[in-house]
Order: sequence, then structure tokens, then C-alpha cells
Amino acid sequence: MAKSFEDLKFNRQILNAIADAGYTEATDVQQKAIPPILNGQDVMGIAQTGTGKTAAYVLPIIMRLKYAQGENPRALILAPTRELAIQIEENVRLFAKYTDLRAVILYGGIGPKTQIEQVEKGADIIVATPGRFMDIYLGGHLITKQLQVLVLDEADKMMDMGFMPQINRILEVVPRKRQNLLFSATMSDKVHSLSANFLEFPTVIEVTPQATPAQTVEQRLYHVPNIKTKINLLKYLLDEQGDTRKLVVFCKTRTSAEDVYKFLSRRYGEEEVRVLHANKGQNTRINSINAFRGDEVKILVATDVAARGIDVSDVSHVINFDVPVVIEDYVHRIGRTGRAFQSGEAITLATPADQYYINKIEKLIRQPISVLPLPDEVFVEQTPFEERQAQAREIDQQKRRENPEFKGAFHEKKTVNQRKKFEERKKFKGDTPKQKLKGGKPKTESKSFRRKK
Repeated sequence: MAKSFEDLKFNRQILNAIADAGYTEATDVQQKAIPPILNGQDVMGIAQTGTGKTAAYVLPIIMRLKYAQGENPRALILAPTRELAIQIEENVRLFAKYTDLRAVILYGGIGPKTQIEQVEKGADIIVATPGRFMDIYLGGHLITKQLQVLVLDEADKMMDMGFMPQINRILEVVPRKRQNLLFSATMSDKVHSLSANFLEFPTVIEVTPQATPAQTVEQRLYHVPNIKTKINLLKYLLDEQGDTRKLVVFCKTRTSAEDVYKFLSRRYGEEEVRVLHANKGQNTRINSINAFRGDEVKILVATDVAARGIDVSDVSHVINFDVPVVIEDYVHRIGRTGRAFQSGEAITLATPADQYYINKIEKLIRQPISVLPLPDEVFVEQTPFEERQAQAREIDQQKRRENPEFKGAFHEKKTVNQRKKFEERKKFKGDTPKQKLKGGKPKTESKSFRRKK
């Protein structure tokens, strides 16, 4: 199979742009996807993040469109998050640098005025999030009748984020005769259903088994009792990992991300750390990613909103401070490292309440994660009562999901207490059933009753 881009029938402008970008060998997904896409076939690609799938569809689109033509877009690429849309648009500009093709990016979080002006100037390729695309289309600023190619990237994430209604509406307003490309890291039931409606006799490209992490990523797992011990372990790992070039720390919630960010910025200085989550403004988020990409900062703390939008080639370590609840996100998180043939390390910190998700993740990726003992230097904190209770409730909910009949530890405790009270009442020897119910104490005769006697 072809290894060089020279063998993939691209024109000289594209080959020069590829060479300028520093790429020489095509990755597995590129070797398998580019020929059928160039041939005009519908393609469904199941490929983990970090395998080069963006270039696998961007390069053939540029080859097909060749040069600027007319005012209306001829290719539409849809992405679930603005971060991923920005990354794709950067790829389009990178590989189209020796052509006059015009690319416009559309996403929410900022006013649409500038984006509308760019669209109305003329565009060949539009990269967009579904919601903003429909807003601008319904505003009458976009004409879709010239669209030849429609791409859905990270289709599984789109399904998870509830974009199905917008995607269905977009499919209604684009030409029926078009080439369709769908890329996803996992093949969930929703993605399978979408592909059946969206693709016409597609060529299926499956580079690795579904949801398999890159082989270049070494995965490790530490069991920790509570959040404070997680912080102690995080500090130890950062102090001991002398080969950390760039690190992404993933958290489950915005609050958790802010807490970890504050701890790290106090310890290593604000100039070394950035935080990325949905509460941050769009410009702040873009600046944070650019600072991380440009080696201005070494550590990026992020929630899953950014998991699929950080395309940085030299991330050496990923730490899952929290285990993701959406288990597919584990693959995308650790896919931030070990990219483009480089090695990387992914470390996960799991509390007792996380074991349920760890089991599911191992089933998803079809391999166990190596468990390491806590280093002696890490101080193990006592778990506070409130956190212990929260973990117990979470474990109860997990068991209930697996078995709806399960009543839970809290329910069992309550039942035991009720049973004890009942047994105590039963033992009491009252004169009448009524006396038993009222604690067995006989009523004293009232004065009026005694007078009548």
C-alpha cells in the first residue's frame, strides 16, 4: 500500500503544501480513505483521534474543488465543537495555501455579523458547528444548492451533544446529489442509524478496532480514596515526571477544573498554566489553546468540551484527574497524546465510585489498564464524611442502573432500623392490641368515669 503522499495522485500545489507542513508519510487512515474519496464515493471512517483523519478528507476536497468558483460554498464540513471547527479550518488553510480556495468558519459564542460578511464575500469551503450554520442559513445569508461534498466529523460526539435535530434539518436543505463523508471514533447505535440515512453504499474504513486507543499511548491507573489524595498524587506526578513536555489535565466539571487550575497556578505560577471550560469566553479559550500550542504554557486544565479540539502534536502526558462519565470520552482524552507516530503517557486517578466507569472503559477499549500502587511519598488523606456519603450514593446509583430491583445501601440501612423497631414492639407484652400500639402503657381511669362507678 502507498506510503508517500506522492503516490496518492495529488497535484503539485497540494503536494507542496503537504511538504511545507512537514508531512512525508501518509497515516493508515489517509492511505485507506483518500483513494475512495478522490473517486467520489461515500465514505464512513471509524478512526480514533490523532490518526490524521482531518487531512484524510480535507486533502481530497481541496483536490476536487481545485480553485475558487462562484459565490456559494461547494463543500460543508460540520463539527460538534468550536474548538474542533477551528482546528479543521486551520487544516484547510494549511493545505490550500497554494490555491485560491476560500474557507469560512462559522461557530457560536460570538456575534454572527463578521461571519455573515465573510460568507457574503464568497466561500468555497465552509467549516461550521450545526447550530450556527442553520442560524445563518435561515437568516437568508447562505445558498446551499452548489454543495457537492458534506462531511460530518466526530459524528459520535454530535450524537452525544444532541445535534441530531439540527443535522436532520441540514440534510433537508442541502442537495440530494452530493458526496457524503462521515468520520467517528466509535460506532454507536446512534451513529449506525445516522449512517444508514446519510450514506449511499459507503466504503467503510476502519483503521483500528472501534474505540481502541493509539498503541503509542502507555496507559496507567492509580486507585485513590478521595479528592485530597488525588491532589497529593497530582503534585507528586508533576514533580517526578521530568520528561513532561506538555500536559493536559482533564476534569469532569467546571468547578473541578477551576479548583485544579488554582492549585497548579499557585504551585507552578500562572504563566505556566491555563484552564479551558465552557464558562470561559470564546477569545479566552482560543488564546489558551494557542498559548499551549505555541509552548507559552506547559499545563492545560480542561473539561471534555475541549477534549476533541486540542490538536497539539507534542503533548507528552495526559492526566485524567476525574474519570469521564461518558466512557467514549476516555479514548478522545488520551488521544491528545501519542499523536502522529509519537509516544505518550495517559494516567487516570480513580476513586471507589469511579471503578464502575473503569470497568466499562476497559470493556470498550478491549484491554485492561495497568494499575500501579500509590507511591509511598504520596500522603493518603482521610476521606471526609460528606465525600464518603457522596461516593456511597454514587455506587448505589450505579448498582441500580445495572439492576433496577436493587434498593441500595441507604435503603437497606433504613429497612434494618424499621425492622428493629418492629421487633421491639412485638416483644412488648401489652394488655390489648391498642396498648401495644401505644407503647403498652395502660390508660389510667378518668375521674368522671370513677364517679359513675
